[in-house]
Amino acid sequence: MTRLALIHALAHSVAPINEELSRAWPDAMRMNLLDDSLSADLARGGAGLDAAMHQRFETLAAYAEGTGAQAILFTCSAFGPCIEAVAARRPHMPVLKPNEAMVAEAVAVARGGRIGLVASFAPTLVSMPPEFPPGTELLTCLAEGAMDALNRGDDVGHDERVVEAARWLVGQGCDVIALSQFSMARAQFAVHRAVGVPVLTTPGSAVRALRHRLGG
Repeated sequence: MTRLALIHALAHSVAPINEELSRAWPDAMRMNLLDDSLSADLARGGAGLDAAMHQRFETLAAYAEGTGAQAILFTCSAFGPCIEAVAARRPHMPVLKPNEAMVAEAVAVARGGRIGLVASFAPTLVSMPPEFPPGTELLTCLAEGAMDALNRGDDVGHDERVVEAARWLVGQGCDVIALSQFSMARAQFAVHRAVGVPVLTTPGSAVRALRHRLGG
């Protein structure tokens, strides 16, 4: 049986990826590692993705691999360089950034059109755009207040703010909407109803990529 390690920096990311795996790959065995201080420290600190943060990611990955995981999926999109360093040390196994599969799908679906990227965690809009291929026409929007709404249990308010950001992006000519946080996957259908263009989520794209890589 395939064993996957899911490493989270936000508590809100745990349910979306587990729900997606239950639906799309129920035979996969999952383990979940959560350190929600990673995102809190990044948001409040001035050090950015420094050597200490890189070491924290390596420690989590080494633990996950030691449990027998055949692949590692990180679920917070603001730590790309840390995850890339983990992957570089593990050429023998898939190590996925949360958004790399969605980036590839968004580029394929857009077919040269404009991609709208919505985030609810501001550092994502710094770390994620460089992951798109050079020349990609990309427009970004922060769903102001969405993460705060989710943190206080206001799921409807979260979704409304994500929909508002997506509507603005489509109004700017975007042909595809990409929801960058795993926690935003819950808003996918509301966004699609509101804007009528393809809407991609990180959990959906990541599970498809992992199944392909591991032959699931």
